[in-house]
Amino acid sequence: MAATESEFSSTNRIATDYDASWQKQLDAGLRIMGLRSSSFQQQQLVAYLGLLLKWNAAYNLTAIREPMHMVSRQLLDSLSILTLIRGRRVLDIGTGAGLPGVPLAVMLPGLEFTLLDTNSKKTRFVNQAKLELGLDNLTVVQQRVEEFRSEAGFDTITSRAFASLADMLQGSRHLLAEHGQWLAMKGQFPGQEIAALDTSYDVRSELLAVPGETGVRHAIIIQ
Repeated sequence: MAATESEFSSTNRIATDYDASWQKQLDAGLRIMGLRSSSFQQQQLVAYLGLLLKWNAAYNLTAIREPMHMVSRQLLDSLSILTLIRGRRVLDIGTGAGLPGVPLAVMLPGLEFTLLDTNSKKTRFVNQAKLELGLDNLTVVQQRVEEFRSEAGFDTITSRAFASLADMLQGSRHLLAEHGQWLAMKGQFPGQEIAALDTSYDVRSELLAVPGETGVRHAIIIQ
């Protein structure tokens, strides 16, 4: 269960000079995308950006350093696959600073998210974000995906610029639940990567629209 509003407001959250602008961008972007959210969820997402901005200055967690690009390139981009998530258990491999896992966990509090990465700096940050945002539906694991084991499989396995599709499938196949799906976030349509996959896989793509961004983005769904 995710945090209640009173629990979240009691944390020592980071306020920044960008909060009002981020809030305005986020509210407009979610409306354009047709995603419903509570004011509490939007507060959590803005707080996540504030925490990321602070940590990024010291630990270089992401390449995006311009604060006014953070809503579109980190929050809205991550949430562009929200309606494609299936099942209750979600694994985000190569999560980095928690993208797309943290924004999805905020918006889908009834689902269980496991965020996996090998980088200790990044997993420490994601654990701090989990604590400050009160995300009880989120588990952070520092381990290689090939070595990670789970008693129950995952219904959806996501990745955002993690690896080639073939490497993603090979490394995480043992973690996929029966009838589960992989959901890979890509930029340009990865035609060569798809052509390299075994024909036993069912592959389809969805064009993703991210408000404020002009670059092409695709979701590749594989079963």
